[in-house]
Amino acid sequence: MSIPTKVLNNTVTIPVIGFGTWQLKGDSCYESITNAINAGYTSIDTAKAYDNEEYVGRAIKDCGKKREELFITTKLWNADQGYESTLRAFDLSMQKLQLDVLDLYLIHWPGKGRFVDTWRAMEKLYNEGLIRAIGVSNFMPYHLLELSKNSSVIPAVNQLESHPFLKQQEAEDYCKEQGILVEAWSPLMSGKTALSDPIIEEIAAKYKRTTAQVILNWHISQGRRVIPRSSNAQRIAENIDVFSFELSVDDIARINALASKNVRTGPNPDVYF
Repeated sequence: MSIPTKVLNNTVTIPVIGFGTWQLKGDSCYESITNAINAGYTSIDTAKAYDNEEYVGRAIKDCGKKREELFITTKLWNADQGYESTLRAFDLSMQKLQLDVLDLYLIHWPGKGRFVDTWRAMEKLYNEGLIRAIGVSNFMPYHLLELSKNSSVIPAVNQLESHPFLKQQEAEDYCKEQGILVEAWSPLMSGKTALSDPIIEEIAAKYKRTTAQVILNWHISQGRRVIPRSSNAQRIAENIDVFSFELSVDDIARINALASKNVRTGPNPDVYF
């Protein structure tokens, strides 16, 4: 299976779909990543806060793929923000992942008053060639503006909560203006009500697809990268099989209209530090 890619603002290429590992633990994490790679995923997303980097590292080491065929992302946790602590946290993550070079490193949350020093450390690691691309997660436009005034490297990616019931239009527009790729976390709304929404169910029946496939296709049609997560082998395979159909303009508009519900599954970055 050939996965479409996007070119980041520093010319690094990234698959438009990756496999998320939030809430996957221990041997279940290892098995799920193995199933994902066997299904065709080449990009894996983890974070220190997920407490599974060691199992991600084992899975990608054992999968039989060449290192250059894989795209691995991890994230710096809030408690590790700051210049020196970022450098230490990165080293520990790399040990657990068993990697020499990381493809993408993200600041997990803005962290009040600390992300500028954190970014300086990430720029150092990037300039030393230890990270191929650096980015952020849950950054609103005002966070990105502050960062731009105190940095020399523009984030390559901003990972935002995004699903049919929540479209962060202002943040997405700002990222597009700045050449920052938006990556949707919780793209399926963590398996909650978006998957059983009557409109999405109707559209899925029309295309003879699952509601998850419709939602992921919709995200990609809007220019986002997605990182769905599942521990079910069948759903893992279904979630990457989203490139053989195209939603109509009217169906995309019907899904877009659901964003008026404005429902979050995670914290609001404006108040969470």
